[in-house]
Formats: sequence, structure tokens, C-alpha cells
Amino acid sequence: MIRPDISVALPVFNEVENLDELNERLQRVLNAASRTWEIVYVDDGSSDASFEKMAAFARQDPRVRALRFSRNFGHQMALTAGVDAARGRIVAVMDADLQDPPELLSEMLKKVDEGYEVVYAQRSKREGESAFKLWTAHVFYRLLKRWTNVDIPVDVGDFRLMGPRAVAAFRRLRERHRFIRGMTAWVGFRQVGVEYVRPARARGETKYPLRKMLRFALDGLTSFSHVPLQLATWLGFAVSFFAFLYILVVLALWILKINVPGWTTLMVFVLLLGGVQLTVIGVLGEYLGRIYDEVKGRPLYLVAEEVGGITAPSPDVDVTLE
Repeated sequence: MIRPDISVALPVFNEVENLDELNERLQRVLNAASRTWEIVYVDDGSSDASFEKMAAFARQDPRVRALRFSRNFGHQMALTAGVDAARGRIVAVMDADLQDPPELLSEMLKKVDEGYEVVYAQRSKREGESAFKLWTAHVFYRLLKRWTNVDIPVDVGDFRLMGPRAVAAFRRLRERHRFIRGMTAWVGFRQVGVEYVRPARARGETKYPLRKMLRFALDGLTSFSHVPLQLATWLGFAVSFFAFLYILVVLALWILKINVPGWTTLMVFVLLLGGVQLTVIGVLGEYLGRIYDEVKGRPLYLVAEEVGGITAPSPDVDVTLE
């Protein structure tokens, strides 16, 4: 089989309402680019007819492939599976909700032709999102950039193109708590951003409510920074310092024979120290849990079905096909 010039990998979770428009726009852009191409859809355990729709695309066009997970493994795992399965020299990853406009691929491909190995789409504006989500995203990306030793660009999602060297390097990164926008920054090489206005979601519901966003942010922070552990240490030193000062106060009052009942103060310090200890234990538990997940050595995902052809995985790729 002839290797396509570009593969587009898309994770899909209950996006049946968007797939017809997405597939049509993608094919129009790829055909206009005058390159050989393929589209790899990865169904992440959808409960609607998303996989049936993708399978129909694959049966109609041999350049389209559809993979279905055995269950929901998560957005980042589905993106990983798409990159693993991609045959193209260049691999693009993007979401299937149409908030990553396929038309931007043309400009991003020009940057690849200029010699950039990673081209990421950078959001200059985000339409249709609440002030709270915009503010929290703004704060998170800047804290992450400040607290890590990896230059992770701000206001950037997973929408990006990777050249052959970046793809080969990415496929070697098999950690289970994945923060792909950080992982692609970590591999290095020449990288550049292309600004765009992220449109509002036209159909369906967001797949990242607040709970998942917090978990995703925690994965990003713990995967690329030791600052939470350092903060726990600093917090312990600060509390110990104030406790030492209080000991001096108590000794001074004892020497001066000033009788102070101190019940309220005692309870405040007991509760404060207890809260600090539980916080530190929680931070340690987060890192320990990630170590536990890594040492189990389970596959990142399981593919239950593929329509449009079977791709032999790379020797460096840990993937199970059923």
C-alpha cells in the first residue's frame, strides 16, 4: 500500500451530529492540498451511532479508516491510537466537534513545508465559552508554563501537525496519564504556532465538563512538574516556622507566669496541622497513584474493531487489537 503524505487522526465520542459535515470539509481541504491522504477516526466508546457513521465513510472511501475501542478509554488515549494507526508521513490530530476548523490545515501544512516539525493551532479567541472557563484556561496555561521546564505554548489545544521525526518520538512516549499538548512540546524539534479563532460548538455537548477539566489539568501539572511536591515541602516549612514562633510565645508566657487558657489557639493549630498533613498526603498520593498505574504495564487501549484495513503497529507501540 502506498504511504499517504498526510494522515488526520480524530478521536470521536458521541459526535454523530457533526460527522457528515466534518468528513465533507476535511476531504475538501485535503483534496485541495494536492496531497495523498487518509483520515483515521477513533471511536472512544460512543453510545450513539458515531461508529456506524464512520464505518460507512470507510466503506465508501478506502482512504478513510474507522477504529472502535472496546470501551471508553478517554480522549487522550483515542488521540494516541489515531497517531499509532496513522500511515502518513505527516500526522495531524484534531477534535471531531468542528471547533478545530479543518480549513486551518492548509496554512499549517505550509509551515511543515517550511521545515517545522510541529505546527500547533493557537487560539487567539475562543467563542461561545463562559467567562469562568476562559479565565481558568488562561490561568492554567500560564501557571503550567511557569512551573514546568518544558516550553508548553499557552492557549493551545491538541490541534496540531507533526512531521515524521516528531511522530516517531511521540510514539515512544507511552505514559498512561497523558497530556498530549505537553508531550509534543517535550519532543522538541522546530515548532511554530498558527493563530485562529476557535468557533463555538454548533451541535452536541462538550465532552469536558468541569470535573474532567480539573482531572486533565492535574494530569498536565503532575506529568511535567514537581512543583506540587515542592509546594508541599514549602508549606510544611512555613507551618513549622510559625509553630516554632508559637512555642517561643508559650515559653515566654510560662516564664512570666501568665496563665492563658489557650483552648481556642490549641484547636486552631491542631486543625491547621491536620489540614496541612492531609494536603501533603494527598499530593503524595497523586504521584504515587501515577507510579502505580505505570508499573502495571497494561496496554494504553484496546481496539475492538477496525473498518478500512488493519495497520501493523510499530515495534515501539504497545497496542492490542481484538
